[in-house]
Amino acid sequence: MNSADSMQVSALLEQLGYQRSSTAEEADVIVLNTCVVRQSAEDKAISRLTSIKALKLQNPSRVINLMGCLVGMVPPEDLKKRFPFVDVFSPPSNPDPLLSYLGTHLQQLALKDKHQINEILANEIEYQLPISLQGQAVAVFVPIVYGCSHTCSYCVIPLRRGQERSRPAQKIISEIHRLVSSGVREVTLLGQIVDRYGQDQPGMPNLSELLKRVNDIEGIERIRFLTSHPLWMTDELLDTVAALPRLMPHFELPIQAGDDEVLRRMRRGYTVEQFMRIVQKIRQRFSNVSIATDIIVGFPGETSVQFENTLAILKQFKPDMTHVARYSPRPGTSASQNMADDVPADEKMRRFREIEKIQETISTEINSHYLGTKTPVLFEDKVKKRWRGRTSTNKLVFVETEEDLRGQVKEVRIQWTGPWSMIAII
Repeated sequence: MNSADSMQVSALLEQLGYQRSSTAEEADVIVLNTCVVRQSAEDKAISRLTSIKALKLQNPSRVINLMGCLVGMVPPEDLKKRFPFVDVFSPPSNPDPLLSYLGTHLQQLALKDKHQINEILANEIEYQLPISLQGQAVAVFVPIVYGCSHTCSYCVIPLRRGQERSRPAQKIISEIHRLVSSGVREVTLLGQIVDRYGQDQPGMPNLSELLKRVNDIEGIERIRFLTSHPLWMTDELLDTVAALPRLMPHFELPIQAGDDEVLRRMRRGYTVEQFMRIVQKIRQRFSNVSIATDIIVGFPGETSVQFENTLAILKQFKPDMTHVARYSPRPGTSASQNMADDVPADEKMRRFREIEKIQETISTEINSHYLGTKTPVLFEDKVKKRWRGRTSTNKLVFVETEEDLRGQVKEVRIQWTGPWSMIAII
């Protein structure tokens, strides 16, 4: 979501005549887009903001914009007391404060630019490619649901991004049409619980209906969506993915823990058995499918036995990828207010490493089945001498060739496989 928000800010600034700078030191406007989903992310954001302070002192006319979850729903006056050198504060997915500030404070902006700012502010945000990325970006993120209303006990997202709000389907469709005309070939539809698209407002299409409309857009090669939630992974949605040729057989389905008591305290709303039934259903329906998941280790009260239950489920589940995080209390959440953060930091790290080790073994085994096979890959960009792309199941593939593969789907033969990527030839 932050990647999509940053792309949108860049596009708006380029419309006003700004150009992307290679370093912060060269910039007239610096936008720091922040995440606070874990304490480590918040610490990193504050550290970077502190380093930017020196640039503001060197050039007081430089505009500093703090954006994202560090701003969240906090009153701007409170943030100004904490960060007095910051000029403007923008909540997640909302560039309006920055545009308003530029239109009001910058005398060098032409009158036509100020009129354009007013026009942008009068309409709902539209996601589009920056001019500098047109013809270059192959795969992009498109938000379809802002915020979240589920309130898992550990999660700060509802407090920082607000309640769930589905975006109008027609606006999403028109944005994707425009992205395709700019060279985009793959879109990933985003929501904190993407499966709940349309359920917060009467008369809106659900995710399956929206996916059917996106699938009909001429020029789009691939469609993905994330993140799903086990409570809203319906048979209708699975049928839709199976039926539509441009929907990729890849699911992001977080389990978070492999113990029912831990899941209950997390307020996830399902049991391990219910989760595994969904996994079984997915694998029965798709002959070639990948499933990624999330796991939090060291949640308050997580015993050694409960962690072992998570390890056992991970070995049984065998996801293609696990995004693992060490629990950190987030201010305002139920877990931080009502549960002691009682798993020591070194034990959290030990559990983190153990999950990583098991997942590496699982991913190595899964990817080894691709060795010697042919599979279509959509190529996105070139890294050094190799073109980088992804399979329909979201596996990272590298091919060394002088041919320009950007935006092309090529059938390749896999020559080498590792846990996190593969190497192929055309």
